[in-house]
Amino acid sequence: MAEFRYTKDHEAIYVDGGVAAVGITAHAQDALGDLVFIELPEVGKTVAKGDEIAVVESVKTAAEVYAPIAGEIIEANDAVVDDLALISNPVNDNGWLVKLKIADESALSDLMDEAAYDAYLKEID
Repeated sequence: MAEFRYTKDHEAIYVDGGVAAVGITAHAQDALGDLVFIELPEVGKTVAKGDEIAVVESVKTAAEVYAPIAGEIIEANDAVVDDLALISNPVNDNGWLVKLKIADESALSDLMDEAAYDAYLKEID
């Protein structure tokens, strides 16, 4: 079953069949402003939850993107490096940065669903 999950660091995750597409939320994009550069990791790298998996630089700042769960990076979205506007697409529609083969699907229960993320945004705004 495909589903979206979110982190307090504003990563958006689209889970489908043991693979998680990871990107940033619209909230994170708004906070960053105009993007100038995206750095992606090597495919094949194994990451733990909380490891840095990408860097998104804007005219304002640079922000690290962290692995929301443990897994192996099986794909990096090189298209988003060449066309920074793609990051504004949903993570299930070419707006992802990396795809992770999920090490432990039970870890997904630690992430927020859309309703919980929306409530979290209201708390911090």
